[in-house]
Amino acid sequence: MPVKVSVVIPVYNPGKYIDPCIDSLLRQSLPPEEFEVLFVNDGSTDDTPARLEKLSAEHPHFRLITIPNSGWPGKPRNIGVDEAKGEYVQFVDQDDHLASDALRRLYEMGHRNGSDIVIGKVASNFRGVPHGVFKKDREKCTLHDAPLYDSLTPHKMFRTAFLRENGIAYPEGKRRLEDQLYMMQAYFPAKAVSILGSYTCYYYSRRDDGKNAGSAKIVPSQYYGNLREVLDVVVANTEPGSFRDLLLRRFYRVEMLGRLSEPSIVKYHPEFLHEMVDAIRPLALDFMGDGVHDGLGPLLRVRSTLLRKDDREGLLRIARFAGGVKAAARLEEFAWQTDGRVAITVTARLVHGDDQEPVRLLRRDGRYFLHPDTGGGLLPRGEPLDVTADIDGFSAELSLRNRETAVEWPCPASFTTEIDDLGDGVCEVVLRGGGHVSSEAVKGRGRVSRGFWDVWVPLRGLGLVRKARLGADRAPEVDAACLPASLGSPARAVIPYFTDPHGNLTLDVSRRGKKLAAYLEGRPVLRVPGRRTELRLDLFTTDTTATSEARLVLTPADGTGTAAHTLRTTLHPTKGRAHLVLPDRAPGLAAGDWNLSVRLDGEKNPALPLCPVTIGAGGRIQPAPELAEAPASVMAGVTAQRRKATLRRALRTIGGPVVRRLPPQGRKRARRLAARLLAG
Repeated sequence: MPVKVSVVIPVYNPGKYIDPCIDSLLRQSLPPEEFEVLFVNDGSTDDTPARLEKLSAEHPHFRLITIPNSGWPGKPRNIGVDEAKGEYVQFVDQDDHLASDALRRLYEMGHRNGSDIVIGKVASNFRGVPHGVFKKDREKCTLHDAPLYDSLTPHKMFRTAFLRENGIAYPEGKRRLEDQLYMMQAYFPAKAVSILGSYTCYYYSRRDDGKNAGSAKIVPSQYYGNLREVLDVVVANTEPGSFRDLLLRRFYRVEMLGRLSEPSIVKYHPEFLHEMVDAIRPLALDFMGDGVHDGLGPLLRVRSTLLRKDDREGLLRIARFAGGVKAAARLEEFAWQTDGRVAITVTARLVHGDDQEPVRLLRRDGRYFLHPDTGGGLLPRGEPLDVTADIDGFSAELSLRNRETAVEWPCPASFTTEIDDLGDGVCEVVLRGGGHVSSEAVKGRGRVSRGFWDVWVPLRGLGLVRKARLGADRAPEVDAACLPASLGSPARAVIPYFTDPHGNLTLDVSRRGKKLAAYLEGRPVLRVPGRRTELRLDLFTTDTTATSEARLVLTPADGTGTAAHTLRTTLHPTKGRAHLVLPDRAPGLAAGDWNLSVRLDGEKNPALPLCPVTIGAGGRIQPAPELAEAPASVMAGVTAQRRKATLRRALRTIGGPVVRRLPPQGRKRARRLAARLLAG
């Protein structure tokens, strides 16, 4: 069978840090005969070569290639591509790992589109991730119609023939920014690039020894000499104009001005700061013309102006100011929706300083300026900074981020930009809006994994990007609305809670650390009478929540007995809440008063107290008469749902055999009639 994918991994003395990488490759859903793994050992001196030799002997699709030490991953990657037998090549670093279905999904997407490059969603717990690249799946795109320039790491899947035909190879030997050079050389000739944004494929993980690739301190003259080569590639492949400016602006913003910004620059030793400016400034003057400069946000334009004027104290001054600018978000509303999503309403703004005062603006003759008390003295001659053009650039989003894996998912959200008047010509920009967060499958992704999922509000404004956790500042009524939930099929617990001590909103999915009983304790339990008595818990559900088993616990009310008696029951969704069916009888129990609880979190965790019950003759169970009944508005919906369930069973049991004997047209008419009956 032809090899679909060759995974190329440069290896040098990884020690234990290669374990997750190896494990992830052994767990791939792509059959072993359809991919190969090429470990290119760059002269390792630890026990890794022997370990990989043994691994290769046990797994025929693993192969070890050993070369003399080259000192950098470029040569090992080139050798891996030369040796690759696969239709595609996937680069992986030794201390990273892949999701189990990554190779299959990436290959299938690339193969069906004839893609030259396939980019899979990444997650990282220590380095920046270009989330904008992964907002949606893109079957086919190019550098001209997608922000590919924001993703310049090589951990992607490349069509092997594409690399060979275009002579795309790594510069060999020790150098910086070789990944960016490689990627820009690849993006320009690529006729089709695919982006898989709906599945997290690649995980960067922080090493506890601090020796992740790229973590070494840079030598400015070397680093920016290498960046010049990347910029030369951009210029050689574009004409003067807006597209070239767009690409150059990315490098200006990130690699140049970004390293002269907070928090880094304020920590530089003075000598190192001068080295950095001396290395960066010639590139700015040679490549970053007015078209690049004018497209920057206000504060970045100030940095650019200061760099052009060689004002190093000014660069420090604006970094100190911008370092004090944060995002603040207030949670105004939290409401579970019938589809299992949470509707969230938010007010967001930029704030500044230890007191988190709003970033204030001055309104003069229809224009807006940064207030002198907030950002005075940023411009060389002390004039106020005009931010009028950036007002429309303010924006906010919602996202869910897994605290442990760093996987982040954008949430559908919409915000409007408003100017709030603070008096005497002073105002602030406020973003009001909201969206929906969901632990369950939505368009573009499946159910989120088990774990702690924090809610974030990314905010853009003044050329800055800031992120705020949501929840510490919230409306008083929000806490009561944060019901725990049971969602999906199979049903799993989703518990919204506020962290201690910071008070930020987090969803605990599938009881990663929180327990349902603790978050339901003190919430109402209602009696729902009927043919069989049910107890209505304040546990949110949807119509698609699966029925699950639960275990009732009965203990003597007088405390004379220590043994608990258990009964099986079901937990099922009914009109937005979970209902427990109360058995008619508890065989073998003595008549008298008992306390009823339910185990929702497993046998080893405390049960949730429900209500007192009386055990009558023959073990008949009767809830205490003082237990409140569900209100009439709820009972009407419950009764209607029960009636539909009865009708559905009858149609299936009685009508099913009849309908199956009808001709096709008759079956269609019968099904339409049944649908109308159930809808009514």
